[in-house]
Amino acid sequence: MYPEYLVAPMREDLTKVGFEELKNADDVTKAIESEGTVFVIVNSVCGCAAAMARPAARLAIQNEKRPDRLVTVFAGMEADAVNKARAYMLPYPPSSPAMALFKNGKLVHMIERHQIEGRPAQMIADNLTGAFDQYC
Repeated sequence: MYPEYLVAPMREDLTKVGFEELKNADDVTKAIESEGTVFVIVNSVCGCAAAMARPAARLAIQNEKRPDRLVTVFAGMEADAVNKARAYMLPYPPSSPAMALFKNGKLVHMIERHQIEGRPAQMIADNLTGAFDQYC
């Protein structure tokens, strides 16, 4: 685990724009299995989360169509919540950062770390807004 003072600003990058932090497996289950659309971000301390993933998420949620619920889990911190979220993301391998869109409990869109690294935030946001337009 990382010191909380280190990850607090990284958590706030998402919570200040409306993402809810899920800190245990039960909360993850309740969120993902809820009716409607749920956008899940596996947050991370890595540079690609800071420079690409979190900015892309903030851009994407400005879209006219957006998920009913915005949630996040933090890799390297709340292991039970992260492991539960990743179980819902199968068959994709564990990755952080990662972004997933669920509709009525089913995974409908996934962005893995290798699709985030080296890509501009706007490109990732465009990918997300395409999924939001299709499923939300």
